[in-house]
Amino acid sequence: MEEQKNNPLHGKTLEMILVLLVDHYGWEELGDRIRINSFTHNPSIKSSLAFLRKTPWARKKVEDLYLRTFA
Repeated sequence: MEEQKNNPLHGKTLEMILVLLVDHYGWEELGDRIRINSFTHNPSIKSSLAFLRKTPWARKKVEDLYLRTFA
């Protein structure tokens, strides 16, 4: 637990992060900011989570946008 004290994402799930970003930006603007098909073509939380969990570079972009937006 001690090693997580400086991690701003500690305790936040990927689903929670994605839902907050979608609520804040909407799918269209989120797709403009992060160009991935699961945000631009028939977007859904479920399909986006599946892609983000398999794709480290995309997950990093989502986490970075979350930190820039809400930190």
